[in-house]
Amino acid sequence: MGVDYSRLHDPNAEYTMRDLSAETMGVTRERGGGRDVEITDVQTTMVDGNFPWTLVRIYTDAGIVGTGEAYWGAGAPELIERMKPFLQGENPLDIDRLTEHLVQKMSGEGSIGGVTVTAISGIEVALHDLAGKILEVPAYQLLGGKYRDEVRVYCDCHTEAEADPIACADEAERVVEELGYDALKFDLDVPSGHEKDRANRHLREPEIEHKASIVEAVTERVGSRADVAFDCHWSFSAGSAKRLAKRLEEYDVWWLEDPVPPENHDVQREVTQSTTTPITVGENVYRNHGQRRLLEEQAVDIIAPDMPKVGGMRETRKIADLADMYYVPVAMHNVASPVATVASAHVGAAISNALAVEYHSYELGWWADLIEETVIEDGSIEIPEEPGLGVTLDMDAVAEHLVDGEELFDEA
Repeated sequence: MGVDYSRLHDPNAEYTMRDLSAETMGVTRERGGGRDVEITDVQTTMVDGNFPWTLVRIYTDAGIVGTGEAYWGAGAPELIERMKPFLQGENPLDIDRLTEHLVQKMSGEGSIGGVTVTAISGIEVALHDLAGKILEVPAYQLLGGKYRDEVRVYCDCHTEAEADPIACADEAERVVEELGYDALKFDLDVPSGHEKDRANRHLREPEIEHKASIVEAVTERVGSRADVAFDCHWSFSAGSAKRLAKRLEEYDVWWLEDPVPPENHDVQREVTQSTTTPITVGENVYRNHGQRRLLEEQAVDIIAPDMPKVGGMRETRKIADLADMYYVPVAMHNVASPVATVASAHVGAAISNALAVEYHSYELGWWADLIEETVIEDGSIEIPEEPGLGVTLDMDAVAEHLVDGEELFDEA
């Protein structure tokens, strides 16, 4: 017996997620509480958003389907297809075991970092959605319950004139006043007109002053109405990063993100410990092992894992637990569709040290159309109480925005 999902897409049907829950409960009771549910298929499709989002679906012989998302990037769908045989016939409730099994089986593809971890992350998120539906609990419950009912969102902001301090300040005020966000981020690795050679990562004093003028204009314009972070995209040398961070100490900077390249933890530690400007790092390292030295050596003030890239929901929980041992908060990097954004919010609800989840798509008018539920309201995400992630893909919207050459995955 399978669950009839067709009514979910029938606008005339009086059918809710609670009805789905009741019907699913009948299936899982019949199947011993879900212990004999088996994975039958794994499919992907790519949506052409502001990044190419890789959506993942896991199908079962109970007719229950889980939806996830992998961080954008070429190669993830092909890797997920190769992992399918390692999942078929398995019980989807064994999330940790299956995830570690994939890491081991894909070791030849470098499964401790890069796109292989990203591909595994997409499967892991889908497993949380699937397990939540089988067990009739929201995904945050699988992570240990929740600390909060809603998670704060910070809006990654852009302007056509990103190097113009006044244009940045104008956009900051607009996003606060018109869109309702009280947390923002702007880029600082923008041309100043004073560069001699950007390849050597060195910042001349006029360049530092230009960046300081952006920070001053934005932070003074929004004042206490919003926290503002600034992203450097690991563009600067160690000495330049120290000088820039020192120059920004007089301003109310929420954090300065990735001022130096991510590989050398010793340099990262030196930069962080040289300034009172909070330093944030984490999106470019993988799994909790990748984040370990950053935390143990106090090389970061705020850790910023990207959940659908770093290893998935439970892996991000592990990173947060490690960070909590060093009293470090977590601000999740996120450039995803609504699927992984909501999944990140579930993680944010379940960890004590969550600061915020990033929203990187405010200029993409149809972002919210990809799922049927509302995601962001008044600068925050209310955590769904429905089973799994609590999101329903709008298949028409998915089909409309497919990457060229992609095919829509099967309906449930």
